[in-house]
Amino acid sequence: MSLPEVLAGIRAAETEAGRPPGSVRLVAVTKGQDLEAIRTHVLAHAGLQPGGFPLGEGRAQELRDKAAQMPEVEWHYIGPLQLNKVKYMRPVSLIHALEDVRQAEALARAAEGWGRAPDVLLQRHNGEAQKHGIHPDELSAVYAGVVQTGLNVRGLMVMAPEGDEAAARRVFADTAAQAHDLGLPELSMGMSGDYADAVRAGATLVRVGRSLFL
Repeated sequence: MSLPEVLAGIRAAETEAGRPPGSVRLVAVTKGQDLEAIRTHVLAHAGLQPGGFPLGEGRAQELRDKAAQMPEVEWHYIGPLQLNKVKYMRPVSLIHALEDVRQAEALARAAEGWGRAPDVLLQRHNGEAQKHGIHPDELSAVYAGVVQTGLNVRGLMVMAPEGDEAAARRVFADTAAQAHDLGLPELSMGMSGDYADAVRAGATLVRVGRSLFL
């Protein structure tokens, strides 16, 4: 699928869910892709989405190198945030996967020297033992601690359990409900194989990568 086809699928899911057109923003996941591929497959279609497409990177050094060559792009960081990689987050406008207050404190300290701080999403654990994220019972406390650092928490992020569509739909619905309870408007949910279900559940950001570069 090309980017226009993915975007058409997102718009169809919006319509099916009774949501306004454009209420979901596509984040183009570009990890492992070179600059030429990004320009050809993503940036060439920037006019299809108001404000263009944020580019999502999951490896800190790759983000650093690409952002240095493409400073005009809106960058999102979607991978686990290691404390020793916080220094590479300066070009980022939104971090999708904050997991604890220590990360928030390190990011807030670094941002003092940058003159601005990225907004953040808190990653909610999806129930799979090997996955990252904050246990749902601990989210309220972590949210309060991150807010105390001065960072702007915009919402939640979750990754669906692999290979189980019913479980994915439950995780999306539960994450949306918890974001609502916390008063958080942003939901980063859904990837190449499950973004339609995520949109129906209320996703505002959909992370799609491999489908854009086939």
